Amino acid sequence: MQEVTVKQATTPAEMEAIGAMRRKVFVEEQGVAEALELDGLDDIAYHAVAYCHGLIVGTGRLLVQSNGDALIGRMAVNKDSRRTGIGGRVLEFLENAASAMGADRIILHAQYYVRQFYLIAGYTMDGEPFEEAGIQPVSYTHLTLPTSDLV
Repeated sequence: MQEVTVKQATTPAEMEAIGAMRRKVFVEEQGVAEALELDGLDDIAYHAVAYCHGLIVGTGRLLVQSNGDALIGRMAVNKDSRRTGIGGRVLEFLENAASAMGADRIILHAQYYVRQFYLIAGYTMDGEPFEEAGIQPVSYTHLTLPTSDLV
C-alpha cells in the first residue's frame, strides 16, 4: 500500500483542492449536477484529506446532526489512486472523528456498485437503491463505539 497520511482539512488551499477533486469525481466523472454537489454544507462540515507523496489524493466529509447521528459523505479518491486503500483510510479517519464527537451511529449514502467496500467496513445496507442527484445510491448505517471503548 502507498504511504498515505489522512488528516483534518483546515487550510483554504486544502479546501480548494478538495473542491476541485469533488468536481472532477462527482460532476465530471459521475454526471452529478454541480448545483447538487455544492450543497452549502461544507462550511459546517468536518473534512478529511488524504495525502500521498505530498499530493491530495482523497477526501470525505462528516456532519454531526442534532440527534447525534453522523453523516459521512462526499467520499472521493483521485482516479489513479482508487483501489489502493485510500478510501478505507479516509473512512476510518472520519469514523474515528465521528466517535470522538459523540456520534452513536453513522449514516451514509453511497452508490450500489461500491457496496462491498462499505459492507466489509461494517456497514449495513438499509433498503434498496433510490434516486439522488441523478445516481442510484443505497443508504448504509454503521453503529459506532463510544470513544472510551476504542482503547
